[in-house]
Amino acid sequence: MAHPSHGGRAARGAVVTVRAPTRPVVHIANFEVERQWCRDEHTLPRLSAPADVAVVNRMDEFALLHAAPDDHVVLKGAPDPDYLSYLDDLGFVLPHRHVVAIQRPGRTVTEDVLDDRAVLADLTGLAGAGTALAAHGVSDAEEVLAERTGLPLAGPDAATCRAVNSKVYSRRVADELDIRTPPGQACETFDDLSAALDAVVPLLADGRRFAVKEAFGVSGTGIAVFGTERRADRLRQLIRRQVDRSGSERVAFVVEEWVANAGDLNYQFTLASDGVVRFDFVRGQLTSNGVHKGHRMPARIDGDTDRVLRETASKLGARLAADGYFGVVGVDGMLDPAGGVYPLVEINARNNMSTYQQRVLDRFVSPGRVAMARHYALHPTGPLAFATLHRALGNLLVRRPGDSGLLVTNFATVNAGLAAAGSGDGANGRLFAVLVADDDRRLDDLDAAVAERLRPWAGGAR
Repeated sequence: MAHPSHGGRAARGAVVTVRAPTRPVVHIANFEVERQWCRDEHTLPRLSAPADVAVVNRMDEFALLHAAPDDHVVLKGAPDPDYLSYLDDLGFVLPHRHVVAIQRPGRTVTEDVLDDRAVLADLTGLAGAGTALAAHGVSDAEEVLAERTGLPLAGPDAATCRAVNSKVYSRRVADELDIRTPPGQACETFDDLSAALDAVVPLLADGRRFAVKEAFGVSGTGIAVFGTERRADRLRQLIRRQVDRSGSERVAFVVEEWVANAGDLNYQFTLASDGVVRFDFVRGQLTSNGVHKGHRMPARIDGDTDRVLRETASKLGARLAADGYFGVVGVDGMLDPAGGVYPLVEINARNNMSTYQQRVLDRFVSPGRVAMARHYALHPTGPLAFATLHRALGNLLVRRPGDSGLLVTNFATVNAGLAAAGSGDGANGRLFAVLVADDDRRLDDLDAAVAERLRPWAGGAR
């Protein structure tokens, strides 16, 4: 590969990958696989409460509405029976489900499965008939699961996936392919990082801001924005201490200008094993302080922007194929208030949040209508049943294709934090949903009405 992943482990020789898996497929939605990819890297300070990690790990339930009816989905916990009935009433034919007997809130679904003999036996029984293991993203843990079950990976090995998902890789590729991206520099040694910080400090006097980004930061973590020399020096010192403790001068950061932004974009393409690029969609992203909150459809971009995104997808597809990757690719971009677009902020060569929305959108959002995919922050003080929320939301819920309203796409994340909170004060949770309406005004009104109905459980949610 042109840009190997520094510090990563070599792929296991026993792991088999398939470039064109046949159905059925075993889906394992190990969200925030970046936490595994960054284990050997220096990082920035971050706050990650056990309850928040538990919520992310229960995003595995998204696979229910992503998988085909003859597929298999592995879950950390059994879905709420009333939630399953609700999906059945909406006409969804759900995949086969394999649920671990004991789930640990702080572990990914993959890690739980590796400790569950019964589920491992079930998955092993699926091997040999063309069934493959399709992960959200592949790390060492998914390779171990593939080895132990005999299921081939429906995608590249962990080393390849780790390499092409690094923000350092994104920056290098943007520079080499002359793709417009916010000004910045990839840093693979501490001296690189120190020189990059020295170069931008004189620019701070003009009010410009910059960011240090970890190679594998995700969902707003691993980013430190600075606008003063003092803050830049503090970041330099913090990373210097980590380098001294590790004994290695190797780092993986990007120093990048925090440019003005008229709107965030996410677009997805699928890269076939023969290098053919299929452009899937583009969506507007809802973000707050760099943290992903959801998507808005359609993206409302002009023809020139659409052309640039498609051309960029073709360039990136060719490069990723040359580096051994195939499968789903999500790319983050930004609209420039001064005109034009930054078509590459970072590459996410794995499933993305938008990947899991597509079956719902295909079925419930007809041409000419608008939709929003988002989550509502809740803070249940005890287990909250789906039936309770169903009654509260009432007439705001979608009943059939063609309706306006809200469709719940993940309920497990509502209560997930309770098991890890360690107190009787409740825990933060999230209700994920897609909202559908005839126009933007009605969509915003629906969003406000849903938030009001959920207010009794919002509490101190964040």
